[in-house]
Amino acid sequence: MENSVTKLLKIKYPVIQGGMVWCSGWRLASAVSNSGGLGLLGAGSMTPDILREHIQKCKAATPHPFGINMPLLYHEIEGMMKVIVDEGVKIVFSSAGNPKTWTKYLKDNDITVVHVVSSSKFAKKAEEAGVDAIVAEGFEAGGHNGREETSTFALIPQVRRATSLPLIAAGGIATGAGLLAAIILGADGVQMGTRFALAEESSASNEFKQLCISLNEGDTMLSLKKLSPTRLVKNEFFNQVNEAENRGADVDEMRELLGRGRSRIGIFEGNLSEGELEIGQIASIIRKIEPVDVIMKEIIAEYTSTLERMAALTRF
Repeated sequence: MENSVTKLLKIKYPVIQGGMVWCSGWRLASAVSNSGGLGLLGAGSMTPDILREHIQKCKAATPHPFGINMPLLYHEIEGMMKVIVDEGVKIVFSSAGNPKTWTKYLKDNDITVVHVVSSSKFAKKAEEAGVDAIVAEGFEAGGHNGREETSTFALIPQVRRATSLPLIAAGGIATGAGLLAAIILGADGVQMGTRFALAEESSASNEFKQLCISLNEGDTMLSLKKLSPTRLVKNEFFNQVNEAENRGADVDEMRELLGRGRSRIGIFEGNLSEGELEIGQIASIIRKIEPVDVIMKEIIAEYTSTLERMAALTRF
C-alpha cells in the first residue's frame, strides 16, 4: 500500500491514529506504529514534562516512526515545541490554530508537518504556510470540529481539488471499507480517532470505553457551538449545554458551564454524567474493545476484501 502518505511518514499502511486528549499516550501510539500505522501522542492534555516522558517511553516501545498531535493554541505551546525539537521527534500534526505560526520553525528543525483543516479554504492556507500534508476532517469526528459542519465524504473531493499535497481523510472512518472509500474520493490515507480511542491500549477510562461501544446512531451531537464546536455523547452535561444553547446563553455563560477539566473527568476519570464525553459518530458501529494489532489487521483485511469485491463488480 505504498503511496504519498506512506512514503512521507515512512509507514507500512496509510492509517494514522488520532492524537486524542486523554486517550493517546505512549502505549497507544507505540502500538499503532508497531502495527504498521502511525501513532500520535495527544499533546493537548499534557504538560511539557509529561510530553517528554511519553516521547521517551514511545521511543523505547517502538523502533518505528511516531508523531505528536499539537493544538497550536495550547497555552504552553512554546515549551511543548521545545520538547518536541529537543527530543528529536520527526513528525508533528498541528491543529486548532494558524499553521504559519509554527510550520517554519518545525521544518527548520527537520520535522515533517501535517496540518488539520475543515475546509478547502484552510487547506490552501496550510499549503501556503509550507506544510507537508493535510488532514481534512469532517464533522462526523469526535471532539473539536470545524464550524463549517461539512461531512467527510463531501469535504475530501473539494480539498483534493484545492491542493496537490498528500491528503489524509478524517472523521467517521473506522474500517477498511472506509479507508478504501476515502482513497477513491481522492485521499491518500486516513486518520482514525474513535476506533483507536476504544482500543485496549487507549488511556481512556474503561467506563468511557464501555459506554461508547454501547452507543447507537444519534447518541452523539455537535455541541458548544458558541465556544468551539465539539461532538459529545448525550449525557447530563450535554443536556445542560443543550438547554443553555437553546435559551440563548452567551459565550461567558457557556464558558462558565464548561469550566475546566471536563474532558479529563469524563474520558480519563470515567465520570459519565458530568464529564465532557468526546467521541465520533462512527462509535455506533464499534462493539468490542480490542488490542491495536487486532484492529489494524481487521482494517487491512477488510480493505483488501472490499477492493477485491469492487474489482469483481467492475469486470465486464
